Amino acid sequence: MELTTLWFILIAVLWTGYLVLEGFDFGVGMLLGLLPRRADKERERRVMINTIGPVWDGNEVWLLTAGGATFAAFPEWYATLFSGFYLPLFLILLALIVRVVAFEWRGKIDDDRWRAWADRALIVGSWVPSVLWGVAFANIVRGVELDADHQYVGGFFALLNPFALLGGAVTTLVFLTHGAIFLALKSDGDLRHRAGTLAARLSVATLVVAGAWAVWLQVAYADEAWTWAAVAVAAVALAAVVLATRARREGLAFVGSAVAIVATVVLIFGSLFPDVMPAFDPAHSLTVLNASSTHYTLTVMTWVAVVLTPLVLLYQGWTYWVFRKRLSTEHLPAPAGLTFRRPDEVRPPETSGVAPE
Repeated sequence: MELTTLWFILIAVLWTGYLVLEGFDFGVGMLLGLLPRRADKERERRVMINTIGPVWDGNEVWLLTAGGATFAAFPEWYATLFSGFYLPLFLILLALIVRVVAFEWRGKIDDDRWRAWADRALIVGSWVPSVLWGVAFANIVRGVELDADHQYVGGFFALLNPFALLGGAVTTLVFLTHGAIFLALKSDGDLRHRAGTLAARLSVATLVVAGAWAVWLQVAYADEAWTWAAVAVAAVALAAVVLATRARREGLAFVGSAVAIVATVVLIFGSLFPDVMPAFDPAHSLTVLNASSTHYTLTVMTWVAVVLTPLVLLYQGWTYWVFRKRLSTEHLPAPAGLTFRRPDEVRPPETSGVAPE
């Protein structure tokens, strides 16, 4: 196998890991504004955040690795993608930064207003990437307007086409369903029941919308017949999610949603190959050959990946094993943040009423 093809596949694998793992992170973040009951909102939000608290930052490493691998293995692809999609990728980056700050600082101060702002940041920081990742990938598959120098010249609003917007709806629904299933898998009590009920409802909408988008992609933009197999696998997996969520089989439902995401990535990258960024004019398209680094660079990267990848996978698997138990509101400790008082709440010290000597 050519090293260029190998690294195209490895980048697809990295994106698969990111979308499967960070997908339920985004789903939980989006559900912070939808799932908790008003009577016990704060405690339920803490449980939801704690289900992903030990793993969310590790899940984001897959994105950093995918970006770094693209930069090193296919620098021309990286340059065209990040210059042409500058605004949506900047919005994704900004949302991820806001999300990180909210995760890290939410519990630092024991104040309702402080936590409310952090929750809003988590919600927005989860919705924005969920929508825009789908828009970005759909545009890459559809093709963009590149000139002879492989520069994107289509403009921002050209990215907001119907196929791309439907792709954004797909990733949003998939992540919402994936997150609801994960919550049902990791929580207990009434929160688990409501998460399972919501997952059952979302799974039906996800099956319909994602199925329509996948068929559209296959018919309009895929050149290979074998990618129909990926469409079929995704459809069967989502149908299994519908049945498993109705039966409250959280583990089986989570496997089904993960398989559906894997099949979707296979469909996207399988439809692209040998292009990495197709252009409306095929003569201007970026391919695995004209966008790749030198053979020496790819060789060094391959040996580094062979040595380090198993270690990373073992460490992340161990993390999930350690934090495998269910969480509930009954097991939450008291808030440990600093107590914050606003100026209007601060009272002057009491005096004895005796004038000083």
